[in-house]
Amino acid sequence: MAARAAGLKDAVPRHRIFLLSPADCSGKRALLLHRPEADHDLARRLRGKEGAELGEVFSFVSSLYFRGKLAYARAFARPPRGLAGALVITPCDGLKAPESPVTLDDLRRYAGVPVDCADERYREPLLRDLRALLPRLDGADVVLLGSIASRKYADLLTDALGARVFFPSDFVGRGDMSRGGLMLRCVREQRELGYVPILGAERHGARPPRLAPVVRPR
Repeated sequence: MAARAAGLKDAVPRHRIFLLSPADCSGKRALLLHRPEADHDLARRLRGKEGAELGEVFSFVSSLYFRGKLAYARAFARPPRGLAGALVITPCDGLKAPESPVTLDDLRRYAGVPVDCADERYREPLLRDLRALLPRLDGADVVLLGSIASRKYADLLTDALGARVFFPSDFVGRGDMSRGGLMLRCVREQRELGYVPILGAERHGARPPRLAPVVRPR
């Protein structure tokens, strides 16, 4: 436990799953998918009966940030048998696997619900799924890939799961784009970040130095 709190890798890898915060479903990029004239592949599939994968839709809507979260979770998850390694927090459907199909109607529903602990449309489905997840964790740690400065994720996660909820310590002080870039870099380098428990952690801090430019081979 001390090694994890210090941000070091475990000597014996523990089970670990990731919870990904949602994309802004009412933002400019989401509205591009709502347009009837949108004719690219993702928009067409989203309008169809079978829909498109949630992870793909949120990666388009949020661009670098969600793409980084999803790639990082898929690279470093170590779930217990029978449990998904990554789950996405949604505005009103609780937790869903990134492979879950969503339609344009789902995206419209998500756009109409604020991600706010005071809104029961967001709070109650998430708490329901977190409580159902708890007995299946089999000792696994849960790592939030999302904002820890805000209470909208951390409070509900710790209410349901207590001290087993962690976050990457390198997230403190970083904006969304910086976090996304950091996670994509970690995936390329096969370098996992260190995690600290959310309970009792310092969630605010000075902005860290900008990431150094990636040096690509010529």
